Amino acid sequence: MNSLGIDKAPEATRVVVAMSGGVDSSVTAALLAEQGFDVVGITMQLYDHGEATRRPGACCAGQDIHDARRVAEVIGIPHYVLDYESRFRDSVIEDFAETYLAGETPIPCVRCNQTVKFLDLLGTARDLGADALATGHYVRRRQGSDGPKLCRAVDTGRDQSYFLFATTRSQLDFLRFPLGELDKSETRALARRFALPVAAKPDSQDICFVPDGSYARVIERLRPGALEPGEIADLDGNVLGRHDGIINFTVGQRRGIGLGGGPPLYVIRLEPESRRVVVGPRDALYQSRLWIKDVNWLGEGDGPPEDGVKAKVKLRSTQEPFPATVYGRTAGRGEVVLDEPTRGVAPGQACVVYQGDRVLGGGWILREGH
Repeated sequence: MNSLGIDKAPEATRVVVAMSGGVDSSVTAALLAEQGFDVVGITMQLYDHGEATRRPGACCAGQDIHDARRVAEVIGIPHYVLDYESRFRDSVIEDFAETYLAGETPIPCVRCNQTVKFLDLLGTARDLGADALATGHYVRRRQGSDGPKLCRAVDTGRDQSYFLFATTRSQLDFLRFPLGELDKSETRALARRFALPVAAKPDSQDICFVPDGSYARVIERLRPGALEPGEIADLDGNVLGRHDGIINFTVGQRRGIGLGGGPPLYVIRLEPESRRVVVGPRDALYQSRLWIKDVNWLGEGDGPPEDGVKAKVKLRSTQEPFPATVYGRTAGRGEVVLDEPTRGVAPGQACVVYQGDRVLGGGWILREGH
């Protein structure tokens, strides 16, 4: 059994590495090559290469493709660039626009992992005769008696398990995450030891297809007329002002609402059908119950039990998990009851379920009444 848990000698084990051109995926490829695996690097071109070269700090852009190619040359592995532009547009960018228009806040990185990376790229890896697909995500895969488990990374500050909740059991069988036991400083040190040309490259921060952070501009280009004006109203229905489009708002937002004077107001909910933004005091943001759809379950059984499972949940990527009970419902839905009310539950975000450091699964937070 080799270090990836595959019953072959490393040199007889082909591993495709998803290389974004960043330090994490580059170190992943270098580590596996050093261990003697038959490593093949693949970089996905996700949008127009000419435009991409003018997008610094975004993954899978033109400079990043160049960087991935240079890394592959340094460590001596074959490297291919594959055109996933059409698939990325259909599965990620279009979904991004539709989700905002529906009054929700999307997470395009989860959609990308769920579709392009762990569906299309994984299929390509199998076609290439690979035994595994490795990525630079900070997350751990542990083998259990009933199959592999998805767990939080050792470096909880870098943990990316929230973004991988939609990974299926069959995908997890094929995936490997060599950086899950490392912290970022160790990864940087390895990059320097391997003399990788990206050793000092900054981490990407922006959504890759939003070049200047203006997602509203991207949505308006994709959906002409998306910036339709509407009313800003309080919880009693009193109109307080006007806005230029609900895509400029998200639940929990305080700044940029456009109402001057008076006590602080927050976005409580969005009503896309009437293009209304409903605002209220901070206390109105708190809720103790929510519904999720498209539940992906990695725990025991086919989904959360009907009588509930005690666990911890994350409702945003930056927060620590907190106690809740998760109930299985029909049609891939779940009901989540929080031990303590929390604020800023945003429809369209993910609710990810944990027991200890294990990811039990998760789903997409629904708008009230949907």
